[in-house]
Amino acid sequence: MAISQIIVGHQRLVVLRLLSEVPGYDLNESIIQDGLDRYGLDISRDALRAQLEWLQELGLVSLDKLGSTYIATLTERGDDVANGRATVSGIKKPRPGE
Repeated sequence: MAISQIIVGHQRLVVLRLLSEVPGYDLNESIIQDGLDRYGLDISRDALRAQLEWLQELGLVSLDKLGSTYIATLTERGDDVANGRATVSGIKKPRPGE
């Protein structure tokens, strides 16, 4: 597996985990981008939007637009993946206790 695929899998998991940790299970893309950066997973805004759209296609998040900004909301299925109760190819599976 290429390092870029490993990084993308981690980015997707961290997006889901960030959403699972906040009341309301929703964040705007700017906060998600800052959260990814804090975990050492720097990502451009365009790349983040592509990842959010991919997660939406799989039913893991829903997306709304407020002006030009995406707001991502975690779905039940996304919560299952974030917490290791379900797996999706292309998303890193969290380790126990992670």
